[in-house]
Amino acid sequence: MESTRQKKVARLIQKEMAEIFLRESRNLFNGAFITVTTARISPDLGYAKVYLSMFKVADQKELLEQINGLKKDIRKRLGEKVRHQLRIVPELEFHIDDSLDYLENIDRLLKND
Repeated sequence: MESTRQKKVARLIQKEMAEIFLRESRNLFNGAFITVTTARISPDLGYAKVYLSMFKVADQKELLEQINGLKKDIRKRLGEKVRHQLRIVPELEFHIDDSLDYLENIDRLLKND
């Protein structure tokens, strides 16, 4: 169960990461539309899992690898934004959020019956 502090930090990271991807996606990711759907933070606030939804992308796994290649730069930009709120900028791990695909599949299965 997440503590109140974990939830607050996760919301802060989600908000700031969304801003970073909004500004940088044109330059770094060839105009791909990337949204941050969820951020989960470890109890020690040193590690964050960030879940991304990607649109206008031919290969999501390739883009995820590209994002992971720029992880240090993204973490540095995040640190510049949250340096007054957080003592430690968490290590980032990016994942593809496939919840929309899962919902579509369930919806499709229910309509076929």
